[in-house]
Amino acid sequence: MSDNNQHQDFDLDDILNEFHDLPQDADPGLSGDLDDLLGSWVGEEPAADTAEESDEIPMDTIRLNELIAQLSDAEASAEAPAAIKETAETDAPEAPAEPEASAAESPAETEAVPVDTLRLNELIAEIVEHTDKADPEVTDEETIRVDTLIHPLSDEEVSEPTDAVSEDETFRMDALLEEIAPEAGEAAPEEPPRILYNPRTRLRELKRKLVAGPEKRYYELSEAGIGKLQAKIILNLILVVLCGLVTTLYALDMLPDNRLRFVIFTQILSMLLSAFLGCGQMLDGIAELFKGRFTINAMLFVTFLACCVDGIFCLSELRIPCCAAFSLEITMALWASYQRHSTEMAQMDTLRKAVRLHALVKNSVYYDGKPGILRRDGEVEDFMDHYNAPSGPEKLQSFYCLVSLLLCIGIAVLAGVFHGVSLAVQVLSTSLLVAIPASFFVALTRPAALLERRLHMVGSVLCGWQGVKQLRGKASFPLLSEDLFPASTTKLNGVKFYGDRDSDEVVACSTSLIQTAGSGLAGIFQNLLESRGGQTCPVTNFRDYGSGGIGGEVNGVSILLGTQDFLQDMGIEIPEGTMVSQAVYAAIDGELAAVYAISYAKMRSSAAGLISLCGNRKITPVLAENDFMLTDGLLRAKFSINTRRIVFPSTEERDALSRIQAEDAAPTLAMATRNDLVAYAYAVSGARALSLASKLGLAVHLVGGIVGMLIMAALAYLGTTELLTPTHVLLYQLVWMVPGLLITEWTRSV
Repeated sequence: MSDNNQHQDFDLDDILNEFHDLPQDADPGLSGDLDDLLGSWVGEEPAADTAEESDEIPMDTIRLNELIAQLSDAEASAEAPAAIKETAETDAPEAPAEPEASAAESPAETEAVPVDTLRLNELIAEIVEHTDKADPEVTDEETIRVDTLIHPLSDEEVSEPTDAVSEDETFRMDALLEEIAPEAGEAAPEEPPRILYNPRTRLRELKRKLVAGPEKRYYELSEAGIGKLQAKIILNLILVVLCGLVTTLYALDMLPDNRLRFVIFTQILSMLLSAFLGCGQMLDGIAELFKGRFTINAMLFVTFLACCVDGIFCLSELRIPCCAAFSLEITMALWASYQRHSTEMAQMDTLRKAVRLHALVKNSVYYDGKPGILRRDGEVEDFMDHYNAPSGPEKLQSFYCLVSLLLCIGIAVLAGVFHGVSLAVQVLSTSLLVAIPASFFVALTRPAALLERRLHMVGSVLCGWQGVKQLRGKASFPLLSEDLFPASTTKLNGVKFYGDRDSDEVVACSTSLIQTAGSGLAGIFQNLLESRGGQTCPVTNFRDYGSGGIGGEVNGVSILLGTQDFLQDMGIEIPEGTMVSQAVYAAIDGELAAVYAISYAKMRSSAAGLISLCGNRKITPVLAENDFMLTDGLLRAKFSINTRRIVFPSTEERDALSRIQAEDAAPTLAMATRNDLVAYAYAVSGARALSLASKLGLAVHLVGGIVGMLIMAALAYLGTTELLTPTHVLLYQLVWMVPGLLITEWTRSV
């Protein structure tokens, strides 16, 4: 009969006989009642009649390492009973003993039951359940020593019974399972991924913001166009010339009296036409009134109403109104709108072409107790949130317009009390015209427009008036070697060796010392060393002399590098005929070893930026890098500037300055799209020029307006109208335009 048939014909008695025919020296871990063993496989408790026997001999226990072997054999077999039978037959010796003898000897062996055992039924139950339910209270039967599970002990190593296991040495099986094989649903905590700087990602994010902000605004301004504004300005200028010519002819008595009413009518018609061309500016003033702001455009609207009322009186009294002066103010208002439009459009055009934004910020303390203007990466929001905010001079201008309106009304009331309503209306319209000189409309917009043209060429913008206000004060500006001589502008023209030393050794020593110094020439010397197949060496006793030279020890030899004057001051003999102005001289052990001819190209951007910084009295350029070749003589010879304003700190001070970083909370004052010195320098110098031009222009026009109101107050009190002619009012406007427009040119010379 085959094996399968034998397995199928087994009954319970046969199985019991097989398991009780074990030898006396068989492992106790494999002994036990088959009912208990099978009950443990199916999760049943042993029979009640075996409870007493189980207390004396734990027949349902097995060592953990043997259990693992049994489970592995069970998985490899087709049926569990066959596997159990094969295991029993394999472990049993050839001379089987009586079951009674084994049972009789088992109590002695049970006393030494190893502590790394557990009940099979509980283990299977724990594996099946796999810690799906809540943890019950820990019992003695469910505990096991941790060290025994991790390192199973042999019979000889076991000396203590299971009952002696303490509670602090035990833990539940489900806790062990959770540590060894955690549930699939509970993923192990992962470390947060590191955020790496990716230039392409940075560029995509920058372009996305630029398209949503500056580029979108740029196309909005482009669609609005400036052609209509230009046409309106030209038409108003023609009206000003025609009206001024007519009033001049009338003042010279060159117009016949029978044409006077026609002249008055044409003057009023010209004023209405001019107001129609400038209605957009007056509507802007009305809109600002609803926002709680009284601007200069609102003042223009009030002036138009007063001139219209005065025109009615002019028709009845046959006198010419001041239409030429009003048309001139409309022209200036249109010009101011044109300048605002062109300034904003240039700013947006500058930013939308950027591939990287560099921001200028101001640190509270940088060098010698002065604040410093430092650089960091900029954000688009730093500009978009502040560029259009009202400036301090604009607020003062609006305040003056409101006060002057009240004063003009007071002067008109004074004239009306003493001389009637007709004179009061005439005084009111004339007072409003002289209180606001025509160039007052462009006193703030024209300097900003002229400055933006220059900033647009170098790729920088100012972040509103907050940037102007903080950049105009005293500050230190750090100069870096790449600002003066970018990497592409410095080249090695040749090298000449002296003495008997190996040329490769000289180049290796020179390169090692220059790299230790952190000079801007490190790249050039590294390329020279690689072309010769050499390697750098460690430098000891490095020293920066701060006067155009450095020194140290390389491979036990002393080496000096610097300018010709430095080596001569150090007592190194320079052969006659060795006169290279722009060169690095190398001396080893007190003897001239090599002369490296260096070519410094003069960049126009670096020269313009350095000249602009040195011409600003409130800005102190500070050399903030330890480059021994950047000396006072080199800068003076290369850029043809007076270097008295440039500060050359000591080596220790330069090291401290190089570690200073821009404050995170510092606001962005200006932004540059190019990493050129001229872009930063023009922004700093331009901010000071814009602030000065705005303040001076505001002061000049305030003086002109106050003087005009004083004159009108005197005329109103006296009641004389000889000076209240359209020609005199136009001349008064033109006189104050001369200094007003000249001051706006201040920002052109940044």
